[in-house]
Amino acid sequence: MPTTASQVLDRLLVLEMVRVTEAAAIAASTLVGRGDEKAADAAAVEAMRGAFNELDFDGTVVIGEGERDEAPMLYIGEKVGRASPGSPKIDIALDPLEGTTLTAKASPNALAVLAIAEEGGLLNAPDVYMDKLAIGPGYERGLVSLTKSPSENVRALAAAKGVEPHEIIACVLDRPRHEAMIAELREVGCGIMLIPDGDVAGVIAVTNPETTVDIYMGSGGAPEGVLAAAALTCVGGQFQGKLLFRNDDERGRAAKWGVTDLDRIYELEDLVKGDAIFAATGVTDGSLLKGVKRRSGVMTTESVVMRASSGTVRWIKGEHRLP
Repeated sequence: MPTTASQVLDRLLVLEMVRVTEAAAIAASTLVGRGDEKAADAAAVEAMRGAFNELDFDGTVVIGEGERDEAPMLYIGEKVGRASPGSPKIDIALDPLEGTTLTAKASPNALAVLAIAEEGGLLNAPDVYMDKLAIGPGYERGLVSLTKSPSENVRALAAAKGVEPHEIIACVLDRPRHEAMIAELREVGCGIMLIPDGDVAGVIAVTNPETTVDIYMGSGGAPEGVLAAAALTCVGGQFQGKLLFRNDDERGRAAKWGVTDLDRIYELEDLVKGDAIFAATGVTDGSLLKGVKRRSGVMTTESVVMRASSGTVRWIKGEHRLP
């Protein structure tokens, strides 16, 4: 069902969000390959916050850098934007630098990422792990499910595509916790694209045939799950997520953000309600976007911005004069 256009998310905000992710990406790019994850993240956070506060909206960070005692800026609950009388109220999910380790090591797929929706439109996901499953658009709803095994999902997707399981490529974070799943996938002949970090880009890859990725599966950060879900809301596809809790502290954190059903499987529309805008700018070259480049007095950036209500995807190349 098409998403109804929001009167709050004005068209101007689409391009303004790109300016925000550009600012974060440019700031982080000065530390690519320098081996300092914290410095790169701090630079991106400060630049993103500064860019937000130049815009006339009343924004609340619902997914950010952590709780207030963990993060000095862009913490969950922080208000950003100029918030003049009558300015739109929006919820913001953000990751100023998705791939801090990737940036520190000059590895592919580091991004500056954000999503916005009307107030109440984004799930307040606690900072815990989330089991994730995603495929691109064009398939019957419920084709894949977290209630099925990885091999069952691969076989179902292969049948829907009219191919054999060995022709399916799954994207999986390269983590010890995924060893059993990887072994099961290889048992059915499925190809696996292992990524070191950056699962927002990994999920979005299922929507782009050029990446050759058919399905994303495995656990990663819940906040990144909501960001990826926002992108899929804009371009189509299926996504399921289930929060994973390792201890009572994490279960208590979930309760604080209103999560009462700890076994719930979240569908796309549970994570992102109504209209949404997703924006990302490359920090390092990757499967989704090229990174920031410097040459003869200018910096170049590559960004993507999507809107759910229109289904519009804009690829934006920017040139920025060096001071």
